[in-house]
Amino acid sequence: MKHTLNQVFHSGKFVVGFTILVTTLLVVFIYPLFVKEPPLQIIGQGTFFPPGIYVSTYDTINAPTLYTLNLSDAQARRIDSRLSQDDRVAMQEWLVAYGVPEDEIDITNTEQLLAQWEANYDPNLRLPGMTFARQRYFQRVNASVDGLLSSEGAIIAARNAETGELEEKSVVKLTDFANINEIANVRLLALGTDNFGRDITSQLVAATGVSLMIGLVAGLIATTIGLILGLMAGYIGGIVDDVIMFITNLFTVIPTFVLLILISFSIGQDQRGAITIAIVIGFTSWVWTARAVRSQVFSLRNRDHVNLSKLSGHPIPRIIFADILPYIASYVVMAFILQVSSGILAEAGLSILGLGPRTTETPTLGLMMNWSMIYQAHILGKWWAFMPVLLTIALITFSMNLMNTGLDQVFNPALRE
Repeated sequence: MKHTLNQVFHSGKFVVGFTILVTTLLVVFIYPLFVKEPPLQIIGQGTFFPPGIYVSTYDTINAPTLYTLNLSDAQARRIDSRLSQDDRVAMQEWLVAYGVPEDEIDITNTEQLLAQWEANYDPNLRLPGMTFARQRYFQRVNASVDGLLSSEGAIIAARNAETGELEEKSVVKLTDFANINEIANVRLLALGTDNFGRDITSQLVAATGVSLMIGLVAGLIATTIGLILGLMAGYIGGIVDDVIMFITNLFTVIPTFVLLILISFSIGQDQRGAITIAIVIGFTSWVWTARAVRSQVFSLRNRDHVNLSKLSGHPIPRIIFADILPYIASYVVMAFILQVSSGILAEAGLSILGLGPRTTETPTLGLMMNWSMIYQAHILGKWWAFMPVLLTIALITFSMNLMNTGLDQVFNPALRE
């Protein structure tokens, strides 16, 4: 056993795959210790907040200490970040209509664009062919630009309880800065939020754990059924082999994923929990394992040590589990790893179609893909809602297939160097 493990962990492919998988599991177990909020808790009043660090504006204004920093590029950076792409295009449109050559206008150069706008724009000028509504639109753009160029601070006012009038309380200057470590409410949303305003990072960690659990349960069920049926068919043979192969061929004729869809649909959404889906996947995925184990047992059942056990009068279960199973144990382990990987992919496929676990309990990787598709995250360009999920699925299945390839190189004599 020690020698076998030593060989396995000397396989570079197995070690890389195993490291990726263990790292994923550590994140799944450790992350909830630091972030206590439920993964499906709605924290954002809006949809698809981009990744970033979110700071409470109220707490920032009322920070215990405001620091004065005179940064030479502060205003330029402020204008560059707040002047939207639509405003830039609108400014270019007006300037071209006014007569400025289009090749002289660079909307990515904020400083140049603002200089051209200030030199040419006249809010009272109505260009030929321009509607009144369009003129008002350009006036609003100009007002927005004037606001960006203003050097005045923001006035903080509060309503007087007696008179009902607003009274100035303080002024936030353009040079006022707050230390983020002194702000009471700061939240890191490394992957932003989804369509419901839920933290995608928390969802992704929880979903990865649930999907791994589904794959594990499905893999155990499929491997166990396939192993038992394959051992019986391969060793006993005769009518037992005929019956088992008839059932196996019957399942082979019906596409597994179609069978999964039909069973999941018939169960109903209210009854489809994560474990239920895992069981369904497991009971429909054992076929290839059974056929493979059967062929392995066929090559072993007439070996000398097996015949010796038969002559010694050992019962069939003892011969199977003591004289045959140890010789195919490595193959069973590899089959199990592939079944876990297939279970994760099967759940993802079902959930994308809306036939996965019910959405009110815990997220899965497939459910997250389903939500991003329903709310058109891929069309809206909200990559953080689906790309991390795709990468996680790819990483997990890649790590397991890499482990399987490494094991195959160790246990398959034809592949040994």
